[in-house]
Formats: sequence, structure tokens, C-alpha cells
Amino acid sequence: MNRLTRRALLAGLAALPLTRPAHAATAPYELVPQGTSVDFTFDLSGLAQSGTMPVQAANIQINLSDLTKSRVVVTLNAAEARTKLPFARTAMLGAEVLDIASFPTIHFASTKVELGDGGRISRGAKITGDLTLRGVTRPITLQADLFRPHGSAANNLDMLSIRLTGALNRHDFGASGYADLVQDTVGLDIQAEIKRVK
Repeated sequence: MNRLTRRALLAGLAALPLTRPAHAATAPYELVPQGTSVDFTFDLSGLAQSGTMPVQAANIQINLSDLTKSRVVVTLNAAEARTKLPFARTAMLGAEVLDIASFPTIHFASTKVELGDGGRISRGAKITGDLTLRGVTRPITLQADLFRPHGSAANNLDMLSIRLTGALNRHDFGASGYADLVQDTVGLDIQAEIKRVK
């Protein structure tokens, strides 16, 4: 993912109503697959482990004049989740954890976007939404950062990058298998490049 700058994006958003009024409405964006990754971490027998999960579908609506009105809906393909340990993957996909035979996808729909101090989108911004895993839906809040590519024009918001980080308790969703081996908390680190749909 390219090196990005928050300050330049803020400047571009501040100038937007004067330079490109047509962008005031919510604009659809689509994922750039090669710039998108959904990573998760977990602790197995005291050792940190990691894995990835592909995005199956995404509906991204960014309101460039009021980011709090932006909305994101994402479906992950749980059945294609990968870990570095084959035996851990088999257990993770089984009925006691993700149960992909019954629930092959994970769904997230945003319900609220909060900006950081002073209305900034640098660290401190949050996105809250409903996460559905194993048929159980619960709210989750993730730390959010939104950037434009370093070196791009201040009013060019055709390409943006998003990073979402946070954690969940797997037992909240009934994914409670192997509790003696795997800790409760699963970390999330989602990075996505998005482009405006023309």
C-alpha cells in the first residue's frame, strides 16, 4: 500500500465545497483487490498466530462533504480463511469455531462514523457497525483512518485508503471451541484501497 498522508486529505476535503461542488453528495467507491487485506490475529497455546480472510463483496458509500454520513457494508468469505498452521485452520473452520458449513460468510454493516478530535480523520476516528458471525449479530467499534495517496493533488479524491483496527471476543458470537488452547480475543487489521466508481 502506498505511503499516505492525512493532512493532505484534510486539506482536500476542506477545499472541496469551493472547487468541486458536485462531490458534496455521497459517492460510491469500489475495492481495489490488490490493495486490500483482511488480517486477524489470535493466541494459540501462548504463541501469537495470524491469518487472512478474503472479501467476497463490498458496498462503500463515501460522503466527501460529511464523512460521518459515509456507509460501508462488507461480506467476508469465512470459508476461505487461511492461517499459517494447517491443523489450526481445520479447527478454525470447523463446527466449534467458525462453522463454515452452516455460516460460510461474515457480514459487517456500519451504523455510525465518528471523527477524531476537531473533526479530524486521523487517529481517533471510529466506525461502529453490526457484525454477523455464526448467525449472531453484535455491535463492534473499530479504529479508523482514511487517507489519499501521498503526492496526489489535494482535491483529487478518486483513490483513497482505509485502515480499520480493533478486536472482538469470539465467545460473544458462539465461536467458543478449543477454549483451553485459544484465547478469547481475536485482533483485526483491515486495510483497503478504494477507487471512486465513475
